[in-house]
Amino acid sequence: MTRWVMIADLRRCVGCQTCTAACKEANGTPPGVQWRRVLDIEAGEYPEVSRVFLPTGCQHCDNPPCQEVCPSGATGKRADGLVTIDYDVCIGCAYCIMACPYEARYKVTEPDWAYGAPTALDQARYDPAMVGVATKCTFCIDRLDAGLKAGLQPGRDPEATPVCVQGCLSGALRFGDLDDPDSDVSRLLAENQWFRMHEQEGTGPGFYYLWDGKRGLI
Repeated sequence: MTRWVMIADLRRCVGCQTCTAACKEANGTPPGVQWRRVLDIEAGEYPEVSRVFLPTGCQHCDNPPCQEVCPSGATGKRADGLVTIDYDVCIGCAYCIMACPYEARYKVTEPDWAYGAPTALDQARYDPAMVGVATKCTFCIDRLDAGLKAGLQPGRDPEATPVCVQGCLSGALRFGDLDDPDSDVSRLLAENQWFRMHEQEGTGPGFYYLWDGKRGLI
């Protein structure tokens, strides 16, 4: 089997927001929509405090609450762990947006442009199917599938790896197959302390955070 997951090493993330910018450029998301966000939080207890940057987005859960509440069946889950949205089936009810504990889903009701009028690049990337429906991070599913078809390895070969991971300047973001014991993600999780966001809710997130646990975040 294959289980695609992402790792964020919070000891390495510098909060540069390059992952956010790379995601927006690749997916053409409108203003206010950030499929990959980086939260700026304070960890520890005074006077021993530190600043921590926390990349977040869709966690591609094992038990996604968004899928459970979807009345149309638009939200699905693939065998490789990726949570998907069928824009042709989505009715825009926003139940999934309310159910997601990660605030990872978005909905826009009309086209919006960063500079008022659409640029040539905006026009090239504009997809009317993404208006009036729920949208979210896909782990760059099209890149993954095209790369696999071409014999490439996601997490290793740039063309088959999510753009946020490729754009990460500090190497904090990693991607790979959790079911492969030789993958980078499996090795990192075996060698480091980690946690998953809101794991206690039984969602089974496919997004892991590396942290030493000594600085007050967990």
